[in-house]
Amino acid sequence: MSIRKVAIATAFIVASLTAARAEGVRPIEAKSIGLGAVSGVAYYTAERDGLHVVTTLAEGKDGMPIRVVSVLAPGQRVVLSTPLTGAVEISRQGDSVVVRKATTATN
Repeated sequence: MSIRKVAIATAFIVASLTAARAEGVRPIEAKSIGLGAVSGVAYYTAERDGLHVVTTLAEGKDGMPIRVVSVLAPGQRVVLSTPLTGAVEISRQGDSVVVRKATTATN
């Protein structure tokens, strides 16, 4: 099994064990994200230019994964959404990151 497949399998195991709810995430701690058939994980690292949030998502276990990297300054946020299943907001609050379900992609 390739390293890529192991990493994807690990991400989906973590995603299936935890729910995306409003709570802080520690650096390098993976947090699951669920958007219906699309799911994955997000984590962040603290860098000089801001908090680097890395999100990996895929549709089902066989879907092509995509990776989104966002650099958040204090007060900034990124919203990930699908047309039918809602949205997840990842926001920076001070020196931490919060992941929560959002009501719409344009909150």
